[in-house]
Parts: sequence; structure tokens; C-alpha cells
Amino acid sequence: MKIMHVDASAKRERSNSRALSRYFLERLREQHVDLDIDYLDVTVDTPPHVTEAFAIATYTPADQRTDAMKATLASSDALCERLLAADALVFAMPMYNWSMPSAFKAFIDSVTRTNLTYVFTDDGHTAGQLGRQKVLFITSRGADLRAGSPYAAMDALTPALKAAFGFLGVADPTFVDAQPLQFADPEARTEALERAHAELDAVAVEWAKSSSSVETNDEVMTACQE
Repeated sequence: MKIMHVDASAKRERSNSRALSRYFLERLREQHVDLDIDYLDVTVDTPPHVTEAFAIATYTPADQRTDAMKATLASSDALCERLLAADALVFAMPMYNWSMPSAFKAFIDSVTRTNLTYVFTDDGHTAGQLGRQKVLFITSRGADLRAGSPYAAMDALTPALKAAFGFLGVADPTFVDAQPLQFADPEARTEALERAHAELDAVAVEWAKSSSSVETNDEVMTACQE
């Protein structure tokens, strides 16, 4: 299984989202899933923020782009290729001020590309091209934003991620949210991480079963062709 793994926390060893994403990949390995990891830390290799030159280049037909336009889009083209080549996407990030880190927003802006990650259909609608990928969002939140919490209505992260990747064809992403952490007592933090670990365990089992089924089908198809 080829996985594109993206971390977006400004923290390093103290990052809960980074630790949880590593935990998930280890659980997958324990399920004997053969992993090919394409790793990106957007706090280190931050995609360029949108500029006027980028906006003009991306909406110019490919066969009409100048060399300068192609150079402007080069890093974005490469990121789109990496997304499309993956079988699954694991995005790990903290919630900053109710939404995503700015580095991850830059990533979304860079990979939302006409005729690459989405296309226009004959009837004028758009069709996202990430429909075959499994997608897991692992988020860490300082406060408790679960349903019933006083802060629940302030969760701008979940709907933003669903909208952005839904446009790109991701119909049913999985969310594992560790909350509350930063602004909770030690017992609540421990419980939040335990819940997240249990949910990630379940997702790992599900992905492993799916991966096994795909491999079996591929073997059957190969045998039939021989």
C-alpha cells in the first residue's frame, strides 16, 4: 500500500498529531501491510502560498503556458502527482485557532488544480480525481469540540477539510480527533489519547483487510491472464 503521509504540526517531539500518525503506521505494519511511505512535513517543505503568478498560470490552458508559468507550477504539479499516485492519504495536524495550520492550507491550495486533481465534466460540473484513495485525518485539539461541548460550534477544521477534499473526490474520509488535550487536566488528556489510539487501531484493521482483499483480487486477475 502506497501511503502519502503528511505532518503539519509546528511542534516536533512534543507533537501529539505526529505521535498519533506514527502510531497508526506502526499498527498497519503490525497487521502485515506492506507499506510504501511517501512522507511530507509541510512545516519544513511548505508549499508556496498562492501568488498572482500562480493564479494566472494555473488557469491558463497547459498548451498555452510560458516557461515561466510552467516553472511557477512545477512544485504544485509534483505534489499533485504524489497525491494521485498514492493508494491512501494520512494527514496529521493540530487545530490552530479553530482551523488548520497555515502550512496545510498552503498544501490544499497547491494541490487543488484544474485538470489534475479535479476536472470539468461535459455538463459543466467538476469531478474530483481522488475518489479511489483512502483518506485519514488525524487531528489534535486543545479543547473538547465534540458534540454537546460548549465549543462544538467553533470547529471550523472538520468542515473545512471535508469541503476541500470532498471537492477533490474524497467522499467519505475518516477522522480520528484527539480531544481535549492542551487545555484539559491530565486525566482528560490521557482519556483523549486512549480514545484516539483505540480508533486508530480499528482503522488499521479495516485498512489491512481492504489491502488484503485488493492483493487477492490482483492475484486472481494475474492468474486469469496467464
